[in-house]
Amino acid sequence: GANSQQHQFHRTTDRTVKATTNAIMSGKGKGGRGAGKKSTTSSAKAGLQFPVGRIGRYLRQGKYATRMGAGAPVYLAAVLEYLCAEILELAGNAARDNKKSRIVPRHITLAVKNDEELNKLLGNVTIASGGVLPNIHAVLLPKKASGGNKLSSASKSQDY
Repeated sequence: GANSQQHQFHRTTDRTVKATTNAIMSGKGKGGRGAGKKSTTSSAKAGLQFPVGRIGRYLRQGKYATRMGAGAPVYLAAVLEYLCAEILELAGNAARDNKKSRIVPRHITLAVKNDEELNKLLGNVTIASGGVLPNIHAVLLPKKASGGNKLSSASKSQDY
């Protein structure tokens, strides 16, 4: 895992060094053979949507540790992207259940509170204008009209 990533970074740096020397050595001026190479982001290399470079910058500027490995921002970006995708998936389902095409904070609340693991993770998080889960305690509900059932169940509990 980590070793292969490090080797990959070394290979790319070797290529860029060779490309620049070729551009210098060939007497074609600025538009050499390897000069028009488009730079690929670290997010694209990792196959992620979340910004690996920005997360790495935040980790460095936050002074969480004196040193930081090359894989740390990639791993953190992947975890954050997964959590975001999970919440958005469930919130999108909640929006579809309410016949809405747009996710609002209410849908995020319903998604988080109905999922056991997300509810544990975001247990003491307040979502603005999220509301609460619809819940009426069983004691407060009106009693059933069938009186014959009640007497029979009461007599059963009394008969030993």
